[in-house]
Amino acid sequence: MTDDVLIRTNGPIGHISLNRPKALHALTLEMCHAMSAGLTEWDSDDNIKAVIVDHAEGRGFCAGGDIAFLRNSALNDGGVSGREFFHDEYQLNHQMFTYGKPVIAFMDGITMGGGVGISQPAKYRVATENTRLAMPETGIGLFPDVGGGWYLSRLGRRLGQFLALTGARLDGAECLWTGLATHYVPAEMLVDIKARIYDHPDRIAGILSEPVGTPPKARIEANADKIAKHFTSDAFEDILASLEAASEAGDDWAMKERDTLGTKSPQTCKVALRQLAQSAALTDFADNMRMEYRIASRVLTRPDFAEGVRAVITEKTNDPKWDPATPEDVTEELLDAIFAPLPADEEWKPLK
Repeated sequence: MTDDVLIRTNGPIGHISLNRPKALHALTLEMCHAMSAGLTEWDSDDNIKAVIVDHAEGRGFCAGGDIAFLRNSALNDGGVSGREFFHDEYQLNHQMFTYGKPVIAFMDGITMGGGVGISQPAKYRVATENTRLAMPETGIGLFPDVGGGWYLSRLGRRLGQFLALTGARLDGAECLWTGLATHYVPAEMLVDIKARIYDHPDRIAGILSEPVGTPPKARIEANADKIAKHFTSDAFEDILASLEAASEAGDDWAMKERDTLGTKSPQTCKVALRQLAQSAALTDFADNMRMEYRIASRVLTRPDFAEGVRAVITEKTNDPKWDPATPEDVTEELLDAIFAPLPADEEWKPLK
């Protein structure tokens, strides 16, 4: 067990609190194992009616996976320990997606990468004014994993493609508008709401809905038509060309998004577009996680990941040298290799 995640019960509620505040509660392998063990125990306990997932303190719900650990694996052990982390993290994601009891995720604060992976499977996803949700992986040469292909591809109006490529951060009202949150609650009310859920596990939906007046207007709604227009293609070059044409015509929003995409890993952008296209056609979440594990196994040790983490997170120079350097250099053959099935004994498998 680990002190980085608190596992306890309060009456009929199982309660998981991430407890690694100095790292914004970024997930470690031990945290994933502890969460999975708690969920497994409660699933067979008739006294537990629902599960709360939140964070113990600090400003982040969960900033993602342990990126420093993954980069170290890529550089020093050929990705072996990194692949183990992805494998077991994805098992937790799938376990939560298929869980037999309601899960309430309180996304109060930074919710990125792995934080999305442990909140989106929940039946109730609660955003606040502090929520900042994003899948920022194109900026570090990874890809929107932890089920990102499944959730983003199902948003509609190409919102998922926009979020996957740009890494845009959504506030709580935007999460509610897009459907990534089911409820919006002022942060000051969370303690009371959780206490009421402890006492009335049969009234979760009503309890979460009662305190909500009119949430703030979702800023992304104003640009929804532009997103649907410019991000309509699954070809990255088409999206860039559409934004470029609008930029030349004087569209400041298109210019901003064009410049944003110019900083991202071309490999990751093309991987994400294929990932979302393939995930949209799947009917089984396990198949999605199997696909994402194949991708993770490959991109972990490709040049862009270690380089992206160096430039954006470790050294903060924001000058990544992507390899391949341009979208045109990311060939279909390279993408085919990244998405190819693994040997049978290496494929991802859900928990039994």
